[in-house]
Amino acid sequence: MPQTRRERFHETMEHRAPERLILDLGGCPLSGIAAKPRVALMELLGIRPDPAHVPDTNSTALDERLLRALDIDTRAVGGILSPEVEGAGQISDSEHVDCWGVRRRFTGKHWEIVESPLADATIDDLDAYPWPDPERIDMAIIERFARAAKRLYEETDTVICGEHPVLGVLELGCWVCGYETFLSRMALDPDFVLRFFDRYFEFQRRVIELYYPAIGPYIHYTSSGDDFATQLASFISPGMFRRLVKPYMTERIRLTRQYTDAAFLHHSCGNVFHLIPDLIDCGVQILNPIQPCAPEMAPASLKEAYGDRIVFHGGVDTQGLLPRATPQEVAAATGEMLGVLARHGGYIFAAAHEIQEDVPAENVLATFTAAREYRTRELQ
Repeated sequence: MPQTRRERFHETMEHRAPERLILDLGGCPLSGIAAKPRVALMELLGIRPDPAHVPDTNSTALDERLLRALDIDTRAVGGILSPEVEGAGQISDSEHVDCWGVRRRFTGKHWEIVESPLADATIDDLDAYPWPDPERIDMAIIERFARAAKRLYEETDTVICGEHPVLGVLELGCWVCGYETFLSRMALDPDFVLRFFDRYFEFQRRVIELYYPAIGPYIHYTSSGDDFATQLASFISPGMFRRLVKPYMTERIRLTRQYTDAAFLHHSCGNVFHLIPDLIDCGVQILNPIQPCAPEMAPASLKEAYGDRIVFHGGVDTQGLLPRATPQEVAAATGEMLGVLARHGGYIFAAAHEIQEDVPAENVLATFTAAREYRTRELQ
């Protein structure tokens, strides 16, 4: 009998070569596709937009017909949970404030931070700051996520991701204090940073207690997101990561595992090569996104150094290959990448990040077609 999707996922997590690769599009928070190429891809596949389409899962709101046409194995449920906070919400068509007091402005493509509420804060200000109350999270949202996960678990054979409900400690610190301020304080004022992490971890802990008992029985992997690096190198040294960030990430994963047997995926953009041993120690089992243009993140280097210790997720270049190559070049490069990362298992196929607006639909189809055809071969 052919392996089911979930059996193939299990084989992948055990670093054994499955009969076919697991294909992911929209199956975790950073493996989606922007609106323009998504619409064009549906047109290319002869799928007409359905005005009545309202997904009860996430998968970046992808139409189920598209996922089935590409034979995608993964589905996502859940998402970031934000408590009700007075003053948070949309200020105008181009500005909003989140529950942490971070103000963002729409610049045409993205919502960029324009005001960080703790930019000039002292350590005493952290205790006085009105931290969001996790008890003010709408439990109806979590219940809806749980129903969607249960339905997928019982009615489909897909591999289900429970998206992370909280932000990462480092990224939130950089957002509410400003990147330069917070990264400088990691070197010059670690007491401030640790107090911030302590206060935020209280929030993380309670959200984990609310979220994962509801969806945990129905998911196969879950995620976290915290960018630790630029394209060139990590924001902080491995030593600083171990002192300041690693204890909180380790405890977060330990707590999560009290409520679910799901594998743990972590997303970080950039060159995290030298942080991977610590991420493994934290409990990370799947590393996303494998950004191949970053130095030291080339598939061959990663596979040789860590291929037997962690599952890789992603790897199809979204910076140069997908937007600029021909479909034939995309297919060839995809096959070459798979020949490295998929060897002996331990690999989930996806783009290196969300597929952006500048990617032709023909190239999206080319890379997924190449992966679908590749996964019919022997991967040993």
